[in-house]
Amino acid sequence: MMQRDRGWLRLGVSLFAGVAVLGGCASLAPGGLPLGTPIAQARQAWFGPAAQYPLPGGGTRLEFDQGSFGRQTYMLDFDAAGRLVALNQVLNEANFATITPGLPAAEVLLRLGHPVQVFPVGWQKLQVWNYRYPGGDCVWFQVSISDATQRVTEAGMGTDPACDRPADGMGWQ
Repeated sequence: MMQRDRGWLRLGVSLFAGVAVLGGCASLAPGGLPLGTPIAQARQAWFGPAAQYPLPGGGTRLEFDQGSFGRQTYMLDFDAAGRLVALNQVLNEANFATITPGLPAAEVLLRLGHPVQVFPVGWQKLQVWNYRYPGGDCVWFQVSISDATQRVTEAGMGTDPACDRPADGMGWQ
């Protein structure tokens, strides 16, 4: 009987270790790729980018959306030779501070990536781009983009409507 219990114990430990390893592989942490990694290897390791942007000097920026509720966006920058030179989680207050009126919408995408939600404001003829971010519980960063000029008209923090839902297991709370 004692031998049988040890078998179950070994099986349990093995399953736990396997789940821990698989859980660790489910998402790559920042710095999960060393500098110098080829762009093709990064694309495969991070399961394909959400977008790709040209950088000055012939480089490339790849956008990868990660995390729950769209709270993390990683930008991986590659030089003209296709080697990784920088990896950053861009949804943070320091980057939000760089989004100012007059900035082209394309530059917002380059800096922050695609928003988690967009809604139109017809009478003002603009779109509001919304970004969730780590540590921003019940707040999100909002960027108003003019339909006519495709430029930022204003930017700032707003209340995340997901926090208005009842705490019934289906909402944010």
